[in-house]
Amino acid sequence: MHKFLRSVGFSKLNTELQLEPLLVRAENEKYRVQTINAGEGVVTEEYQLPVAPSMGITLVGQRTPDGVFHREYYFPYMRSYDGTLTEEGAVERHLEKETYAGVLEDFRSGIPLIFYITNSVQLTELRRMQMPLRARQAFLTGLAESGKILLPVEKRPEDPEIVKHRQNERKRLYEAARQGDPEAIDTLTETDLNLMHEVQQRYQTEDLYSLVETTFMPTGVECDMYQILGEIVSLRVKENVYTHENVVDMKVSCNECIFHVAINESDLTGVPAVGRRFKGKIWMQGSLEIVEETE
Repeated sequence: MHKFLRSVGFSKLNTELQLEPLLVRAENEKYRVQTINAGEGVVTEEYQLPVAPSMGITLVGQRTPDGVFHREYYFPYMRSYDGTLTEEGAVERHLEKETYAGVLEDFRSGIPLIFYITNSVQLTELRRMQMPLRARQAFLTGLAESGKILLPVEKRPEDPEIVKHRQNERKRLYEAARQGDPEAIDTLTETDLNLMHEVQQRYQTEDLYSLVETTFMPTGVECDMYQILGEIVSLRVKENVYTHENVVDMKVSCNECIFHVAINESDLTGVPAVGRRFKGKIWMQGSLEIVEETE
């Protein structure tokens, strides 16, 4: 049973047996989005069962020459239309099945971002064509099983040009540090030490979450799980058409990156609103746009 099914409105499902009618419906109602030839008369098919706008369940399996469909795996998904451009995106195949993890080396938080690729069937077909390909952008979403709403932090208004320059300079330093530039490494280390000293001083008289505006940290043993704290840019409440449970879809700004987070309304503590902050653990997923590489 996938633990993040509750994130798209299935909090009452506890067993695979309860999920079975939904998987059968996904296959029989022919919400097919991708089909590829797996060889020897076997066809890999991907189905999606929409349960609310831009979210649902994806089902992948193989159909044998006798017409029998054999399920391989399924997962809940949420689709985003806000792309994150990347110049250093990579794809790595998972060991147990033909699914993939996406890696954004140039992620704005300063750490490589690893996420579960939701369009793995499409990538499988493209890789078999043996064409020179590269990742152009990723459409990222996070599914949360629980979370809290925090009040916003009062900020001083800043010149957008100064903010943009600071972001570009930080990105340049991260890139140089990854290439082994000792000066960039020293600069980043010194910046972190100064920041740590400032936090320690202010922590004596201020609350932790008034000091930390946003965070983005890997958590647990699975590489696509993150603990985040981000500002809510926009939000929309969607209803699961099968369970009538509400799902909160929040566009979140976290460490200078924007992505969507879905959480069951019953799993969210506090009242979400634009300007407030979301804190929670998410499973990061997304679709990767691949283009043909040109010399």
